[in-house]
Amino acid sequence: MAKGEQAARDIIREVKAAKVVARQLDLADTKSICQFAENIYNTEKALHYLINNAGVAICPYSTTVDGYEMQFGVNHLGHFFLTFLLLDLLKHSAPSRVINVSSIAHTMGKIQFDDLSGEKDYHPIRAYAQSKLANVLFTREMAKRTEVLGVTTYSVDPGVVATELTRHFKRPLLDVLKTFKFLAKTPAEGAYTTIYCTVTPENQLHTGGYYKDCARAEPSRAGQDDGTALKLWAVSCRLLDIRWR
Repeated sequence: MAKGEQAARDIIREVKAAKVVARQLDLADTKSICQFAENIYNTEKALHYLINNAGVAICPYSTTVDGYEMQFGVNHLGHFFLTFLLLDLLKHSAPSRVINVSSIAHTMGKIQFDDLSGEKDYHPIRAYAQSKLANVLFTREMAKRTEVLGVTTYSVDPGVVATELTRHFKRPLLDVLKTFKFLAKTPAEGAYTTIYCTVTPENQLHTGGYYKDCARAEPSRAGQDDGTALKLWAVSCRLLDIRWR
């Protein structure tokens, strides 16, 4: 919260008339997600843009408060649940948008329906790629369900960005990252495509689409599999014990 509040103060200082509030949210805890959503409903009259940007990457095996594998639980299920809880406000505020920040790592991903918990065979890179593929598939399936409600949705590859997301990286991956650090984007540059999907007129975007470098791009073949997207949707609803038609 201290970092978030400092960031809010920095923005307010730099942007005249900006109103920025930092709120606590732990995507590894469904109770925290519920409390956050309740706070939003109690304090905000409208929600036009929901940017699902939080994440953990390539961490050692651990579980969320609710027992989900950490990367799948935070990167996918946490955002899925948060979006579900805020959907009424998004619909009320239509036209509105949901932007899910994925990664080029989704191209290495496969949804392991027989081992979503990672208990049988956990590999940190494979688990991360799976969670990023889930972002793309969630976007694709949600678009079909919410476009008629005035809520559009997009997935984004921000590129390789120099942030603390890499804090769990170990050698040799860490050595590769250090060698090519000069190629990494700054956090500001990493936000460009997310901002592009936020401010570009809706008729110039494709709901359900995947974007990188401020343009529509082609996701992996797995990221275009509507059958897997529908199955992931159903499994996610079952895991979270929600009904999202």
